[in-house]
Amino acid sequence: MSEDKKIRVRFAPSPTGHLHIGGARTALFNYLFARHNNGAFILRIEDTDRSRSTEEYIEAIIEGMRWLKLDWDEGPYRQTDRFDIYRSYVERLLNEGKAYRCYCTPEELEQRRQEALAQGKTPKYDGRCRNITEPIPADKPSAVRFKMPQEGQTVVNDLIRGVVEFENSQLEDLIIMRSDGTPTYNFVVVVDDIDMEITHIIRGDDHLNNTPKQIHIYKAFGWEPPAFGHLPMILGADKTRLSKRHGATSVMAYKDMGYLPDALVNYLVRLGWSYGDQEVFTREELIKYFSLENIGKSAAVFNPEKLLWLNSQYIIKEDAKNLADMAIPFLIKKGIISEGQELDMEWLSRAVNSLKERVRTLVELASSLKYYILEYVEIDPKAKEKFLKPENIKYLSELHEILSGLTDFTAAEIEKVFHSFAEKHGIKLGIIAQPVRVAITGGTASPGLFEVLEIVGKDKVLKRLSKVIEG
Repeated sequence: MSEDKKIRVRFAPSPTGHLHIGGARTALFNYLFARHNNGAFILRIEDTDRSRSTEEYIEAIIEGMRWLKLDWDEGPYRQTDRFDIYRSYVERLLNEGKAYRCYCTPEELEQRRQEALAQGKTPKYDGRCRNITEPIPADKPSAVRFKMPQEGQTVVNDLIRGVVEFENSQLEDLIIMRSDGTPTYNFVVVVDDIDMEITHIIRGDDHLNNTPKQIHIYKAFGWEPPAFGHLPMILGADKTRLSKRHGATSVMAYKDMGYLPDALVNYLVRLGWSYGDQEVFTREELIKYFSLENIGKSAAVFNPEKLLWLNSQYIIKEDAKNLADMAIPFLIKKGIISEGQELDMEWLSRAVNSLKERVRTLVELASSLKYYILEYVEIDPKAKEKFLKPENIKYLSELHEILSGLTDFTAAEIEKVFHSFAEKHGIKLGIIAQPVRVAITGGTASPGLFEVLEIVGKDKVLKRLSKVIEG
């Protein structure tokens, strides 16, 4: 590839499922590589597997990309729109003697595979149709196979793994078009990359064994293969390949669990890539610092606790008004507010701001906002037993009367009332503060009590105190 050629990369998911963590990381690394190098990031949907590909999954992948803000420059292209192009490339290889028709039936191929396994051999197509000379009826079903070199080695100078060598004797003549006329993955991916002038292919190392096959197809068309970089896999905490048993692996599941997209992006990029000791990055910093040289060769371990910590850092940094907007769907889902219910967003922002450093997800934020929004709260039985004893109820009755006469219901004025009350009765502030906290929030932990009371508001504070007093 010439030095001045514009970098072009692609993310090419198969729509046989939702966008998962591994796929999202691959998309992210391609996106960052393109942005860092002022290149193009292309989205291509590899939907030739019609039995498993669905429109629902295509929409889910696009939704996941948009939520993560991985904006693409071209596409989404769909392989099912390009069948005529693939067939023309197949014909070209047939005409140039670089591919041939294979008349072996699936049953014959399976029988030979079983025989090879029984003999302890690696099952591989034996090439019996490669040099057919006798005439074959034109209507006999046939697939098309690509002629692989049978000697020597294929060397992949992998941008991440280094030099990887493959023996050509181990490569079989792969089918590039099935007998029903549909093209196969290893062929169409090369045609697409040629047509779209892809310069770098960054993908998971589960594709490494496909690389030598694809390199020979590139060369058959006289095209210089792109540069390849294969990302190490992501493992669960038990060091096995990341899967559903390790928790939610769909990107949108993390949205539903209350994670911020920038937090998930930050976490994903750190699964295999590093820049010094820095842990938290802005999007601009990721684009500025990203390079393939800083991707490790060993597998990354997915740590849900670290992701949770990182999400809490992003919540702390996020503007309270933005967080308030983000919290609305979770408040609706929890039944704390109804769909379409209008809230004073300035007030909600204040409530959110008081909780930012105490929650780790938007789900936790919505749960914590409950005592600000609802008219009454459910009181934890253990807290009630410990702090709402008869002697405390007497204090609450007197305090209720004082607070009802308070015209300036602000944290500063409320604090004065509490200190004056404690001094009058010769008690520690906590003796009255904690019962009030339980009565107003339903539990024993909250942000600063006086700020909470101001945000909850005089009307709801008095109502909740009355309810506790009346039993």
